[in-house]
Amino acid sequence: MQIAQKELGQAEVAGAKHNKRIVEYHQRTTLKAKDDETPWCSSFVNWCVGNAGYSVTGSAAAKSWAKYGQSCKPHEGCIVVMTRTGGGHVGFYVRETAKYVYVLGGNQSNKVSVAGFDKGRIIAYRLPSELNVQDAMVYDAKV
Repeated sequence: MQIAQKELGQAEVAGAKHNKRIVEYHQRTTLKAKDDETPWCSSFVNWCVGNAGYSVTGSAAAKSWAKYGQSCKPHEGCIVVMTRTGGGHVGFYVRETAKYVYVLGGNQSNKVSVAGFDKGRIIAYRLPSELNVQDAMVYDAKV
């Protein structure tokens, strides 16, 4: 979570200019978008996971993470994949309540933030395949 947390507050720039950091996130995907208007939640997760030293999907599609690595139980730092109208959303698990899962992610209200999502939208919790159970806590601290 350290890498993702350091990005909290990175936000899209209104108008013709673009946030260079968001464009940098996109460079971790095959899409390689050059703006901050293109949906970027998956680009953000690719950037964080890649910078932590793990394999990535390389895809700008959020749902590409649903088959990534290995399944896990929800815990801090794991990847949360969700549905949304017209596609998906992906980010990192922070906590949950009876009804909501709170996710640290990109492109949440056009910025990196922690936001709550209805648990009924969740399709997967994932970790990199390089990890074994003992390594999971080390991973969680890194991303």
